[in-house]
Amino acid sequence: MAVVSSAEAGIRTARRATILQLRAPGLSTAELERNAAQLVASSSLPVLLSSRCDVALACGAAGVNLPERDIAAHDARTLLGDRLVGRSVHSLQAAVEAARDGADFVIFGPVWESTTHSDSAPAGLDALSRVARALRIPVLAIGGVTEDRIAECHAAGAAGFAAIRLFS
Repeated sequence: MAVVSSAEAGIRTARRATILQLRAPGLSTAELERNAAQLVASSSLPVLLSSRCDVALACGAAGVNLPERDIAAHDARTLLGDRLVGRSVHSLQAAVEAARDGADFVIFGPVWESTTHSDSAPAGLDALSRVARALRIPVLAIGGVTEDRIAECHAAGAAGFAAIRLFS
């Protein structure tokens, strides 16, 4: 599984992606809904919205990916029914809690240094491996993922990866 995150990267190319995630925190709700509806209508891939269950429902998206400090996964599930609910996490504890709370998958990282996650220290492949071994749901690596590192993500037990720069 590969997820491309952000509006610009998702619209430009979906090279090898299996899911697109629209992450555009600077947009107003109306702009986000307009962009999301356009992306859902034009994409052959499922589209997730970052954080916004309401917009995901309004535009017919496949689900959401929730930041670590967002609403609980079970609350999102109540709103979204059988649509996908993912959770971005930065620790083993948060990953275990997300799985227990009903997330369908977690995005763990940053695994390596990343300009889009510059506020977080890289967790490394060992931490990714611990998270992947602890969960029964897919774990996706994020943060500094490059073509050369994809195999390392899989070797550490990740089901796939999420990236922005790799797809743009």
